[in-house]
Amino acid sequence: MDELKVVEGYMPFKGYKTWYRIVGENDLGRLPLLTIHGGPGNTHWYLRSLDELARKYHRQVIYYDQIGCGYSKAPSNPDMWSAELFEEELHELRRHLGLEHVHLLGQSWGGMLELQYATHRPSGVASMVVASSPADMDLWLAEAIRLRSYLPREMEQALAQADVDGDYDRPEVKAASAEYYRRHVAAVPEDERPEKWRKPFADPVGDEVYHTMQGMSEFVVTGKLSHWSVVGKLGDICIPTLVTSGTADECTPLIAKQIADGIPGAEWALLEGTHMVHLERPEEYNATIEEFMERHE
Repeated sequence: MDELKVVEGYMPFKGYKTWYRIVGENDLGRLPLLTIHGGPGNTHWYLRSLDELARKYHRQVIYYDQIGCGYSKAPSNPDMWSAELFEEELHELRRHLGLEHVHLLGQSWGGMLELQYATHRPSGVASMVVASSPADMDLWLAEAIRLRSYLPREMEQALAQADVDGDYDRPEVKAASAEYYRRHVAAVPEDERPEKWRKPFADPVGDEVYHTMQGMSEFVVTGKLSHWSVVGKLGDICIPTLVTSGTADECTPLIAKQIADGIPGAEWALLEGTHMVHLERPEEYNATIEEFMERHE
């Protein structure tokens, strides 16, 4: 198998450095795809199944770790983390890499950031893929609690109690959380995935980003994203949009449909899988988004 060309580097940002990875080269007039990882506080690693777009379709794929996450090291600073900060970083990365014309893909929190960015009418975005993301955190939370209610009663109660007393280390809470994640977040846990799709190191500042932005669990939003919403602005987005989600995704059809209905002309692809459907059905997923991008170049 031919090795893909990979270029890695850093962009100065806020006194720190944002790490990026550019995979492959564009052929046949294709535009690059800039990916935006989720979390908040995750890294690019779990999106690397998109490398195959570069290998199979000769489309350059660009990843980055958001500041404070992964290779984009920064010290602990809860006051710093905000949706506005990460949107500014996205804007600066496009400028730094000269991405005047580009496709975007944001997964989960990355899609939220992408939607927020799109409401500000950025130029040069040929299309965007909103992958398993909400446009409204209140709806996301309500759906997560609904999905939790389908767990065995003792598991549901364990998770609900942990959100009250803050003790997420009890064995029954960990077991219940693992079952919820298996059903709705990732059919294959991160530590069982191929090594190339796994974060290779502990990331305490990235964890801090999650707790600062989201909270302590999937079922309470006590952080800075509490009541975050762009629903009222979806109609202003004029970028061709593909919404993707999984049949068992914590991004339920109700959540995905809110975006697909709200953005004029948006399309929606519902694939069999969980929140990590791009990893669970990589060939089908990559073909789906590639076909969409090719129609919008």
